[in-house]
Amino acid sequence: MRQHSEMLGIATFGPGLYDITAKAAQVVKNSVVKEGLATCFIRHTSASLVIQENADRDVLADLEAFMRRLVSREPGLYRHTTEGPDDMPSHIRSALTQTSVSFPVSHGKLALGTWQAIYVFEHRDAGHRREVLVHVIGD
Repeated sequence: MRQHSEMLGIATFGPGLYDITAKAAQVVKNSVVKEGLATCFIRHTSASLVIQENADRDVLADLEAFMRRLVSREPGLYRHTTEGPDDMPSHIRSALTQTSVSFPVSHGKLALGTWQAIYVFEHRDAGHRREVLVHVIGD
């Protein structure tokens, strides 16, 4: 059994979804694992990870719009505003989504569906440098 991990640096430019599929696929390739499991883990509490459709950009825009409606940024709702008015809403959005996603590795490649991609879901208003650890295990 082999294990391999790499840290990805992901630049974001404000709220939205950022496709990291190609970077994760490169880590799988570097691992030389042919059959196994890969896991992506984001090391932040104000951004998250999702596997979502990659064919229609409207899906990504609609997800961001839905989250804006779901989690209010109305001033005065939250006590925790240390890093600004988007701070606590970003933590709530992260709590509603995921900090990690796992997917099979088959024949040395990501075994995602035809229309699936892996995204960093940025919840803060300003751009950030996000870290995503990709871990691959298998034979």
